[in-house]
Amino acid sequence: MKISNVLAYAAVIAPVLLGFSAPAAAQSAAGYPSKPIRFIVPFPTGAGTDIIARQVSAKLSENFKQQVIVDNRPGASTIIGTEILAKSPPDGHTIIIASNNHAINSALFSKLPYDPVKDFAAVGQLAALPFVLVVHPSLPVNGVRELIAFARARPGQLSYASTGNGTPPHVAGELLKQLAKIELVHVPYKGSPAALTDVIAGQVPMMFANTLSAIQHVRSGRLRAIAVGAAKRIAIAPDLPTVIESGLPGFDVSLWAGILAPAKTPREIIVKLNREVLNVLALREVKEKLAAEGAEVTPSSPEEFAALVVSEIERLGRIARLANMRVD
Repeated sequence: MKISNVLAYAAVIAPVLLGFSAPAAAQSAAGYPSKPIRFIVPFPTGAGTDIIARQVSAKLSENFKQQVIVDNRPGASTIIGTEILAKSPPDGHTIIIASNNHAINSALFSKLPYDPVKDFAAVGQLAALPFVLVVHPSLPVNGVRELIAFARARPGQLSYASTGNGTPPHVAGELLKQLAKIELVHVPYKGSPAALTDVIAGQVPMMFANTLSAIQHVRSGRLRAIAVGAAKRIAIAPDLPTVIESGLPGFDVSLWAGILAPAKTPREIIVKLNREVLNVLALREVKEKLAAEGAEVTPSSPEEFAALVVSEIERLGRIARLANMRVD
């Protein structure tokens, strides 16, 4: 599909991802939620998305007067947790925090146990997390240009960690290789905590890490940040240049996070859940806590988040295919 057709395609398919049907929409959400809400996080505890989910779930519990229980189900590039959601009753009592992985998996796997669009209903976006390129202090580079020169002098000898095959940090590393024309060895881990632990220990010299997971280690001096992976600088490190500013136009990799529910969840429940999520994201306390770690609150309507998912399936899939990224 051509990039020029993405928005048009999104406009057509977004209602499918929204999962609404006229009879379902007529159902009343007055009694929702009638029991605790299961909030699936398809990542390990401590990952950036996990941190966001726990911030949001705590406030949703207060607003709904029902527990919103975070259920970490990591593994298989988020497929394990996402399949659980796809098979859950469409009553709004099981939701998931979805990110870039949800969009790229169709390009990585020849077959998924669900359709990334048709089997889900979008609730809304939560936040965006810029990635920062961090290196172990022993690596003698202080910027992207120095890193490129270092890597070119040692082709295939420099490795980078990621949170797993096909994850956003993997995409970022492959995009760096493509644009800088350098050879790097990919070392996948099972989640952000494990990857960061080995970079901090010097087992792997570098990785793209989301700010929520990495900023505390940068502040302590255990890691050195050399660039921002997003298109613009971040407020918590205004002097840190972007990869684009460092000489690689077109580099833009950030992690987005939002909520999905099972397809055919009644429209009124989706609207009520979205409204409460927007109320949580508008809280000064939530904004400040996430901003302090480099995350930006990005509230949206269900329709806007549905369109984002569709457009990211196209964009991230294109990067993956160019890099021959496959998991099976």
